[in-house]
Amino acid sequence: MTIKFQKLFPDVILPGYTHAADAGMDLRTREAKILAPGERYCFKTGFAMAIPDGYVGLVWDRSGLALKEGLTCLAGVVDSGYRGEVGVVALNTSDKNIEIEVNDRVAQMLIQPVEICEIEVVDELSNSERGEGGFGASGKK
Repeated sequence: MTIKFQKLFPDVILPGYTHAADAGMDLRTREAKILAPGERYCFKTGFAMAIPDGYVGLVWDRSGLALKEGLTCLAGVVDSGYRGEVGVVALNTSDKNIEIEVNDRVAQMLIQPVEICEIEVVDELSNSERGEGGFGASGKK
């Protein structure tokens, strides 16, 4: 599969795979910012892309940043029809400032197939073993 990228600024570093077998492409920010504890911010990446129909770009945490720094990602869906600048909505879950520099790898994107479903309204749903059991329904362990 080929995905087309557009640099919105000449010096932008486009996403790429660090290792040949990586599932996610690293996303870099074009902004420097100090993210305070509990602060959310949308980091701009400086690129737009054309994801093929039938696929989606899912933005995920980078494991090391999440574990070591407490930087997590929110709202990570890039639809195939979107052509604007890709952003990374990040949240500092730690109790200390996180310093982000220009071109830091702040997230990763996985390209995945999407199944478009038809919606059918019914009067009742079939029974299941779980039923209406919600949060915690499967037990503690």
